[in-house]
Parts: sequence; structure tokens; C-alpha cells
Amino acid sequence: MANIWKKMTRKEDPEVYKSKDKHLLQVLEVKDFLALGVGTIVSTSIFTLPGVVAAKHAGPAVALSFLAAAVVAALVAFAYAEMSSTMPFAGSAYSWVNVVFGEGFGWIAGWALLAEYFIAVAFVGSGLSANLRGLLSPLGIELPRQLSNTLGTNGGWFDLLAIIAMLIVSFVLSRGASEAARVENVLVVLKVLAVVIFLVVGVTAIKGENYVPFIPEYHPNPDGTAFGGWQGIYAGVSSIFLSYVGFDSIASNAAEAKNPSKTMPRGILGSLVIAVILFVAVALVLVGMFKYTNYTDNAEPVGWALRHAGHPLVAVVVQAIAVVGMFTALIGMMLAGSRLLYSFGRDGMLPKWLGQLNKNNLPNHALFFLTAIAVVIGAVLPFVTLSQLISAGTLIAFMFVSLGIYRLRPREGKDLPEAGFKMPWYPVMPALAFLGSFVVFMGLDQQAKIYSLGWFVLGILIYLCYGMQNSNLNNKEEKD
Repeated sequence: MANIWKKMTRKEDPEVYKSKDKHLLQVLEVKDFLALGVGTIVSTSIFTLPGVVAAKHAGPAVALSFLAAAVVAALVAFAYAEMSSTMPFAGSAYSWVNVVFGEGFGWIAGWALLAEYFIAVAFVGSGLSANLRGLLSPLGIELPRQLSNTLGTNGGWFDLLAIIAMLIVSFVLSRGASEAARVENVLVVLKVLAVVIFLVVGVTAIKGENYVPFIPEYHPNPDGTAFGGWQGIYAGVSSIFLSYVGFDSIASNAAEAKNPSKTMPRGILGSLVIAVILFVAVALVLVGMFKYTNYTDNAEPVGWALRHAGHPLVAVVVQAIAVVGMFTALIGMMLAGSRLLYSFGRDGMLPKWLGQLNKNNLPNHALFFLTAIAVVIGAVLPFVTLSQLISAGTLIAFMFVSLGIYRLRPREGKDLPEAGFKMPWYPVMPALAFLGSFVVFMGLDQQAKIYSLGWFVLGILIYLCYGMQNSNLNNKEEKD
């Protein structure tokens, strides 16, 4: 047991990561990271979750759920900004935790994030498909239910449109990060425009009575979750926290940043501020247009609300732009997830072919593997289950990164460079970020916790049986 602990706590030399990642092209600027962040954060969830969470948990107070989640996300974002400015390595939390806590803990954080990316890609693909089908349905274009739903849902076999979307994005990313960034920058502008159009038109349809009572009376849902009261707001926070996890996708691409000590903090914090404003505004307008009960099990509430408010043409325009814009979230998540898988292969924690670069210095082996897994997950798991599972994996990584600041700060200016950005109110804020992430995690439903526990156990087994023996650190020790 002592030997296992010794191996879990052996730390990677940051110079090794710097050397290995230098072949990745440093082409991304602040505007690219803002586009990646906003594109990933303001994704499927802004067009779906405000209505779904209002109906199931919080009522009109869904805006408070978004604000509370934003506070926790902001605390963690400060930690991410300092980490990424000091250690601009591919793999974000996995690589950082490997340096400050050790190999085993880095693997746990990275394994948790891997669940986020596998599932988030499938989740965004499902949301894109739902909105596209909502757009095509009034035109009389409908796919058979077997090709429109996940396995076992309403007679479905697989979601064909979601799979096609993932394959298109995988092809774009295989051409390089700079190519993807150019596409992302254009699509993000379009998506924000769609949100603004919805807000401008939706405000004209708001009815004051739909906000009363703003915080409905508490009662348990049939599935054991909470509705109404502070309990419902809390349950809403846990359900929608995935809305703000996009800044991790920025950090995963730090090795491809120009001047990362300044680029990374500005990209992470800037994209989060923009996202919070848009999310809260959409939530308030959506529940003001119609009573929240109308959004129960509605996977495209924004389009539905516009159509039923007498704006079918605006609904078509907004949903058309939104569907195109959802590709930005797929680009961000698949780009980040492939860099994380590359990091695992780079370090020997998973088969080394995942860490190989092609002749253009792109980790396409990792990209294609991520795509294949996401396609399978997207064909099997339903939309609502996916949202909670994304939050579970991300929150575990967030807790590691928050505590990691205590190990990072004493090493800055010594074996690590001085941070281009420092988390304020040290040492209090890292503790608040950890506690906030833990509280949100505890609010996840039982099914998400059980699934995340199963994923955690699987990850530990893979580490003990493969990663611990095949890691570069282990090979180095054996040679020494």
C-alpha cells in the first residue's frame, strides 16, 4: 500500500510538459479563447436548460439558480486563470494536478474531466438535433422516430442528426486549431445575435403574472428531486452548473496559446462574464413569456415560446442561427477533449498512440477516438441524464484545481514561473471555490452520483492495472 501511495504522489517535472507540448502550434489569441469560451458555455444549454430547470425545479427563480451557479463557477475560474497562466500545458486540470499533487491524483482529475468531454459532446449533439428537428417539423420534414431518439427512448435506435453533427466537427478540427478558431469566431457572433434577437422580441411578450410566485412553494417531485423553495433553487444549480464549465475547454488548449500568461486569464474570465449576463437574461425572459409549467420536458423551449407568442418567423430565424451556433460548443468541447486524451497518451497513462501527433503536429488519433466514444454515448443516453453526468465529472476536477492553488503558490517564481494572474483573496478564495463545488456536487441527483462513482471506480482500476505501470514517470524510475 505504501508503494502504491508513493507512485500516486510522484510529481511530473513541468519542464517535461513544456518540452512535449512545444510541437503544438501556438496560434490562439484572446479573441479566439473568448470565442471558444462563449461558444462552449453559451451552448445547447442556453436554449434548453432555462425552461427545463424552471419546470422541474425552480419555477421563475431559475434565474437565481443561474446566478448561484455563476458565483461558484467564477470562484473556480479564478483558480483556473492562475493555473493556466503558470502552467500553459495541454490537458488543463489533469496536467496541473499531476505537477502539484502527483500522478495518481492527476489521473483522477483528468478521468473525471474525460467523463465531462465524452458526455458533453454527446449532450450538445443531442440538443442540436432537438432544435434542428423543431426547426424542420413546421416545414413537414420529419425523420422516423427510430432515427430521431436515443436507444429505447420513444422507439428510437439512435439520433442520426446528432451523429452527423459530431462527424462534421471532427472533420473541421482534424484540419487544425487555427482553422477551427476561424470557424468558431464567426459562429459565436451568430449565436450571440440569436440570443439577443430572442431577448428583444421575447421582452414584448412578458406577462407579469408569470413571475408570481417568483419562488414557488416547495414540494418533492415524484422522482425524489426538489421543486420550489430554496431546495428547488439548489436542485436547479446542480442541474444547470454544466452551463458554465466551458472555461475548462479554454484551459485545455493552453499549450496552443500565444502569450498564455495574459491570454488565458482574459479568455477564461471574460467568457464567463459574457455568459452569465446572457444566461440570466434568457432565463428571466423565458419564464416571463409563459408559465414555467409549459416547458416541462421541452428540449427546445426558446423556439416553442417564440412560436406560441405569435412570432413563428422570428422562431425560425433564432432556431436556425442557434442550430448553426451550437456547432461552436461542439468545436470547443471536442477540441478540449482531444487535447486531454492526447495528454493521457503523452504521459503513458493510456496507450501512447493517443499521444502521437500527425505530420501537421495535430493530435488526431485522440480526436477520432473521442468522436467514436461520443457517438456511442449520444446514441444510448437520454438528454436529461447527460446534463447531470457532465456536472458530476467537472465538479470533481474543479475541487482538485481549487485546492491545487495551495500547492502552486509556494512554487511560483521558483521551479514554476510567476503567475501572469493571481487568484485574489488568497488563502480564503481557493477554500470557497472548493466548498462551492462540493456543495453543488452534493445537490446532484442520486443517479448522477451513482454513475460518477462507477466511472471513478473504473478509472482507479485502469490506473492501477495500466497507468501506474506504463506511465512515463514509472518508466523513468525503472531506468534510474
